[in-house]
Amino acid sequence: MFNPSQADVRRFFCTVYTKGLGDEPMEAIETLAHQWIAEHPEHHPELSDLDDALARVGEPAQEGQENPFLHLSMHLSISEQCSIDQPPGIRQAVELLTARRGDLHAAHHEVMECLGRMLWESQRAGRPPDGQAYIDHVRQRATQD
Repeated sequence: MFNPSQADVRRFFCTVYTKGLGDEPMEAIETLAHQWIAEHPEHHPELSDLDDALARVGEPAQEGQENPFLHLSMHLSISEQCSIDQPPGIRQAVELLTARRGDLHAAHHEVMECLGRMLWESQRAGRPPDGQAYIDHVRQRATQD
C-alpha cells in the first residue's frame, strides 16, 4: 500500500480487525496494525462494519470525534518511521519521548501532534515537509515536563 485510497485504508483496518477476532494469520504490517487496534477499543465499532466504513468515505468526522482510520494510520506511520529511522533521528526522538512519558502509546499520541503540525505547515506553505522541524518538535516534548 504505497498510495492507498481512503477506501483501501478502511478496508485494510476493518480486515485486520476481523482477522484479529478470528485469530487468523496476519502479515507483519497487519500484526502491527492489530496491536494498535487493540490499544483503541473505542474504535472497534467503526472497524467492525466494513460496509458502513466504506459508505462513510469522504464524510467529515462528527463534532468531537476523531477519524479512527486516520488515527490508526498515523500510529502505523510513526511505527514505520521509527523502524527505518526516517527522517533520520526520529527513532531516537520517539525513544526519548517514550522514556520520558513511560508509555509508547502516550508518546505516539504526542508524536502525532508533531506530525500533523509538520504536514499542516507544509501544505499551508506549499513546500516539502520539514523532517528536522518535526524531529525537533518531538525532542522538545521529550524535554518538557
